[in-house]
Amino acid sequence: MRAVVQRVRQAHVDVGGQTVGRIGPGLMVLLGVGRDDDETAAKALAKKIVALRIFDDDDGRMNRSLLDVGGAMLVVSQFTLWGDTSSGRRPSWGRAAPGDRAEPLVRAFAEAVRGAGVEVAEGRFGANMDVHLTNWGPVTLILD
Repeated sequence: MRAVVQRVRQAHVDVGGQTVGRIGPGLMVLLGVGRDDDETAAKALAKKIVALRIFDDDDGRMNRSLLDVGGAMLVVSQFTLWGDTSSGRRPSWGRAAPGDRAEPLVRAFAEAVRGAGVEVAEGRFGANMDVHLTNWGPVTLILD
């Protein structure tokens, strides 16, 4: 699995002009599922992200996790994270999991985050979404 993790002051995702997921302070996670991923990978990545120490402590050092600060997470599936641009100008999506395999793993990721005690909002799998966020810092990480 691949994730782009952004620390945000707020984020929301709209589908067809309607907001389908919204959070305040926390993490915006763009999540891509690869062909070889499984539920174990989804749970492991969820555990890692909720424990990332990327929120400031009282001394202004990044030393607190999402769990420590009581933040929320917005999860948006994004198969394009698996785009291969090594040949030509048009990305190949061959390394991305097909939708029927990816959707349950995106849900498993979100459920694992919820199981850790974090409020989770989600985009709509397979939809054309408008993603809005205020990156806080900015802080952005890419995890494989």
